[in-house]
Amino acid sequence: MSKLFFVSDLHGDCEKYKKLIEKIKELKPEYVLLGGDLLPPSLPLKKIYSQDKVNFITEFLTPKFSDLQKEMLIEYPEIFLIMGNDDPAFFEPFLINSELWIYLHNRTYISGKFTFCGYNFVPPSPFFLKDWERYDVSRYSDPGTIDLEDGVRSILMSEHDIKWTTISEDLSLLSHNLNADNTIFLFHTPPYNCSLDLGELNGKMIDYVPLDEHLGSIAVRRFIEDFQPKLTLHGHIHESTRMSGVWLEKFDSTVSINGASEGELLTLIIIDSEKPESAQRLLI
Repeated sequence: MSKLFFVSDLHGDCEKYKKLIEKIKELKPEYVLLGGDLLPPSLPLKKIYSQDKVNFITEFLTPKFSDLQKEMLIEYPEIFLIMGNDDPAFFEPFLINSELWIYLHNRTYISGKFTFCGYNFVPPSPFFLKDWERYDVSRYSDPGTIDLEDGVRSILMSEHDIKWTTISEDLSLLSHNLNADNTIFLFHTPPYNCSLDLGELNGKMIDYVPLDEHLGSIAVRRFIEDFQPKLTLHGHIHESTRMSGVWLEKFDSTVSINGASEGELLTLIIIDSEKPESAQRLLI
C-alpha cells in the first residue's frame, strides 16, 4: 500500500502550501501530486509576466521543499506536479529544472508499480490567458468562452497547434502503449458531464443561449471510460464540490477525484493506492 496526497488550485497561497508541507512531515506519504494552478494569479493580464511568480518559485516554493527534503531525507516523497490554465507557460522552465519534484505535463514516469502521467490543458474557457487551453474534440468553443484564436499567450505557439491540435489527440499519444491497471493520471481539467465539473452557470444565458454548467473535457471523459486507468486526479473547477456535494466519482473501475481548493482552507485528498475509492478529503 502507498499513501498519496493530492492538492490542486492553490494559486500561490503560501499558507496552504505551508499546511501541505506540515501534513507531509506528519503523515509521510510516498507520493504527493499537485494538480495545477500553482502560481499566484495572472489577473489582471498585466500580471502574466509578473516577477512575483518568479519570486514565488525561487524564494518560497523551492526553499520550502528543499528544507523539507533535508529534514525528511529518505522519507521525502516523490512529488509530481503540472501547471494549470492560470499558470503562464513562460514560467514552465522554472518548474522543469528542479530536483525537488517531477514536472509531469505530457510525460510518463514509472515509480514502483505505478505509472504517473500528467496533462495541463483544459478546454476553451472564459479567460483570456490561453497558454494551457486546447480545443477538446473539435474546433468548437462553448457560448460564454473566449475562442483560442482570440486570447493571449505568454509564449509563442504555432498557428497549427492553436487551430488544430486537440486534447483528444494529445491523450491518444500520451497513453500509447501504457498499461491502465496501475496508471495514475494527473489532469488539470475534470471529465465532462459528471459531478466533478459543475460551474455556477445553471440558468445563465448569452444571447438567449443557455450556458452549459458542465465545464470539463469531453475528451478526458471518453479517455477515462475507454482506457480505464486506476486513478485520475483533477482540479480547475473550484466550486464543483460545493455545488454537487461530490468530489469522488467512479467510471467503471476508474476512481476520479476533484481536489480543487476553494476558500481559505487547504483541501487535501489522502488516497490509499490499493483502495482509492476510500480516499479521505480533509479541510485544513
